[in-house]
Amino acid sequence: MNNKRLLITGGAGFIGANFVHYTLKNRPEYQVTVVDKLTYAGNPDSLKNVLDKIDFVTGDICDPELMDKLVSETDIVVHFAAESHNDNSLKNPRPFIETNIMGTYTILEAVRKHGKRLHHISTDEVFGDLELDDPNRFTETTPYNPSSPYSASKAASDHLVRAWARSFGIQATISNCANNYGPYQHIEKFIPRQITNILNDEKPRLYGEGLNVRDWIHVDDHNNAVHTILEKGTIGDTYIIGADNDHTNNKMVIEMILELMDKPKNWYDHVTDRPGHDMRYAMDSSKLRRELGWMPQYTDTNGMREGLQQTIDWYTANKDWWQSQKAVVESGYREAGEKVVDVPKA
Repeated sequence: MNNKRLLITGGAGFIGANFVHYTLKNRPEYQVTVVDKLTYAGNPDSLKNVLDKIDFVTGDICDPELMDKLVSETDIVVHFAAESHNDNSLKNPRPFIETNIMGTYTILEAVRKHGKRLHHISTDEVFGDLELDDPNRFTETTPYNPSSPYSASKAASDHLVRAWARSFGIQATISNCANNYGPYQHIEKFIPRQITNILNDEKPRLYGEGLNVRDWIHVDDHNNAVHTILEKGTIGDTYIIGADNDHTNNKMVIEMILELMDKPKNWYDHVTDRPGHDMRYAMDSSKLRRELGWMPQYTDTNGMREGLQQTIDWYTANKDWWQSQKAVVESGYREAGEKVVDVPKA
């Protein structure tokens, strides 16, 4: 892998920016190029400390000429770029169709033309959800059952990658990951929204009863897994990435955050639930662990506490990164109809 050229799409977004930092710190043999459209979710400040170490291109993955040029100049493409917020996809699905489907198609055609290696980043949401009392977990063979425009567009992009691998023989792998958390995550998302609310002395906001279960993974664990797949993964295969951190949104996320930030564990408001809100995600990453030897660092309850504390510390120390966005984000939730509702607290 010495002196390999690495093209990272969406590298100014949450997971992509962390992947850039992780790569520069842990895989210095890579020459890194980032392409990002810099929509509201792409923040150039997330990369300002490493701009002298990477090539940064402002551009759209749907631009065939640009992607043809960038892919021709690289060895490996790691495709993070996506519209990813479920609530936004319910308000306006079109950007999700354009970026997640047509953008992936554009990358696939460039990869096919130039014979490059591709790793495609996907999500657990393509599988739909599980019942709260269902002991099963999502595996690489779980049928797709997306429930929102966002998850449907990601499912479509996964199918495109598999079709191009089978029909045209491109060198591709796919990973479906659990919910990420960590530094540089847009404050519209669940965990940073709660943290920044508390830092502004405002109560966190919890959808419905807060019984929804997610498998939370620290972004560094995710990105370590991606590098493991790049180095050891089997071309054409899909890998589930999960950390066995299955927690309800109320008891094991909001209340843990409140405790770590020295607030009463019941100091939060219930708000109207998201339409079609998936109940439970749970990931079985045994294939990745068994075949490639990967293991997460921030696993089980203690690991989750450690990861959340690190995340809280980052948002506390970097208010200038998020403070200017806060009023706009909260206004957007109110305009979408979010209201405080009366739900009995345990």
